[in-house]
Amino acid sequence: MNNSKTVVLAGASGFIGRYFRTRFERDGWQVRTIGRTDRTGTGTGPDTRSPTARWGDDDGLTRALNGADLLVNLAGRSVNCRYNAGNRVQILGSRVATTAELGRAVGRCSAPPATWLNASTGTIYRHAEDAPQSEQEGELGEGFSVDVAKAWESALAGSETPLTRRIPLRISIVLGPGGGVMRPLGNLARLGLGGPMGSGSQKFSWVHVEDLYRSVLFVHQRTDITGPVNVASPDVVDNRELMRLVRRACGARFGAPTPVWLLELGAVLIRTETELVLKSRWVQPRKLLDAGFIFRHAELGSTLQDIMRRTA
Repeated sequence: MNNSKTVVLAGASGFIGRYFRTRFERDGWQVRTIGRTDRTGTGTGPDTRSPTARWGDDDGLTRALNGADLLVNLAGRSVNCRYNAGNRVQILGSRVATTAELGRAVGRCSAPPATWLNASTGTIYRHAEDAPQSEQEGELGEGFSVDVAKAWESALAGSETPLTRRIPLRISIVLGPGGGVMRPLGNLARLGLGGPMGSGSQKFSWVHVEDLYRSVLFVHQRTDITGPVNVASPDVVDNRELMRLVRRACGARFGAPTPVWLLELGAVLIRTETELVLKSRWVQPRKLLDAGFIFRHAELGSTLQDIMRRTA
């Protein structure tokens, strides 16, 4: 008798998606993917396995989703770019349009997934240096990134899927070997630029990719959990402490601080936004903690050292 479960991964080609695919397969799940290209990835690098279904193929999406137990949507263009008009359209559309498309496909299924976990972002909360932002008490912020997050979650909430529980995951910055922010931060530290950025007081919320995967399984199994779920380690540090721990993990003794004006200049040169390092993200995983979830990577210093060992 085959007791394996089926998960559909939408947006499986990125760092998180590749890791998820590998972990689900290792845990005995049947994995179906939704993507645009043939390079869907395995977690250790790209491969040539074709996605089960492609965006824009209504019948294909419905077939991929029908009979699945779980849908995890990670699709969305990278925000590591300049927020010019063209990039803003792509960032917003890549999240809202794909979520709405999945909603229509799930609605067409005769046997839809029981759970739909849709990526969102902890950046939805305001710049917070004074208090943690929980699901119940957190205050939403303002600006382009917040508007994208709100529209993303609205597209999920607006889907008509009465047989499918829909949960937006407000994910903090994801760390792990082979991806995330450790490579650029590590490079800065090795160049002697691993000091505090700006004031250094802005909070840094993070989660290890393995704990993100485990939280997905946990929320899927806990059918009593509803509404947005914050996914972040309880060990929140400020930027000054973050960079100290990065230097320690990289073996860098000294790190020059980076003032705001220099960050703004550098962001233009490397075509990104200073918000990625200057916004204070203090995301509290209240629902997960109250439900009994235990983070395996709960302390930032040891997590960074482990990642650097595995990345080297």
